[in-house]
Amino acid sequence: MRRLCRRIPQRGVWEGPLRIDDRSVPVVREPAVLSRRDVSDSRRGLVHGIAAYFLWGIAPMFWKLLRDVSWVEILAHRVVWGVIAFGAITAAVGAGPVLREAARDRGTLAAMALSGAMLAANWGTFIWAVASGHILDASLGYFIIPLISVGLGMLVLGERLRRLQWIAIAAAAAGVAIQTWYAGGLPWISIVVAVSFGVYGLIRKVARVDSLVGSTLETALLVPVAAVYLAVLAHRGGGQLGHAATGTQLLLLSTGAVTAVPLLLFNSAARRLPLSTLGFLQYLGPTCQFILAIGVYGEPFAAEQLIAFGLIWVGLAVFSVDLVRASRAGPPVSRTGR
Repeated sequence: MRRLCRRIPQRGVWEGPLRIDDRSVPVVREPAVLSRRDVSDSRRGLVHGIAAYFLWGIAPMFWKLLRDVSWVEILAHRVVWGVIAFGAITAAVGAGPVLREAARDRGTLAAMALSGAMLAANWGTFIWAVASGHILDASLGYFIIPLISVGLGMLVLGERLRRLQWIAIAAAAAGVAIQTWYAGGLPWISIVVAVSFGVYGLIRKVARVDSLVGSTLETALLVPVAAVYLAVLAHRGGGQLGHAATGTQLLLLSTGAVTAVPLLLFNSAARRLPLSTLGFLQYLGPTCQFILAIGVYGEPFAAEQLIAFGLIWVGLAVFSVDLVRASRAGPPVSRTGR
């Protein structure tokens, strides 16, 4: 096959050969065109990121619709229908070979089993918190997840904390202490939500498994337990599927989409946005939950809680400033999916 050679303009950008019939010719794009494309890509990532965190933020409204279903049964349905949704998406994007390769690695399987357990603890605690009227406590847990992750990085991975990170963690710790004093005990819902997801993120960071493949694999490892639970429930004449109102059954079937869609949007945003922008967007979810808890569902919010949340918000603000400074000072960050 003959390759045609052509002089490339000085201001052009080489993008590799373009197939035309059976010849290959170089493609030249002007920088202005590439700039417009990059801006459009960033805007799309921003829209997808906002949509992902907004959907996670209003998730309590969905789980509230299933108030007549036990939280354990909801969790089991979420696992079963979630793996079906993840599997369909994996097949659609052609990631099946990567999934099979990951499933053959024992170390990856062990890591995904542990991350799946952490994810189930996080999901179950959040669903129970919504059903029992503790959305505010759950939102507190999601607010402190970034700071928990920083602390775990220091303790487990030996990462050194910068001065602003120490200040952020100290402010958040003071806020949790005030919340503990006000509640007369540890805010265990917030602690379980934050620690379970913080450990989950740490495992996924160490395992270095692609986001979609990892989510599919870790959910698949939970399916046997969830399926056995639903089967035993059905054998005893219980369970909502096949017995409840049509609306309730459709809601249970849609738990897979509720789980998968925000993750897909997040993956799209993570590929297109810098880490600092994602760092700011992650507070949108718990902020929506906070507003829902107080403004829609009327959960009590005392002055002591305002002080506790205020200290945590200060810590998050300091953490965000440090994140932006580090992203500007350091080398470019690889923008892959979580």
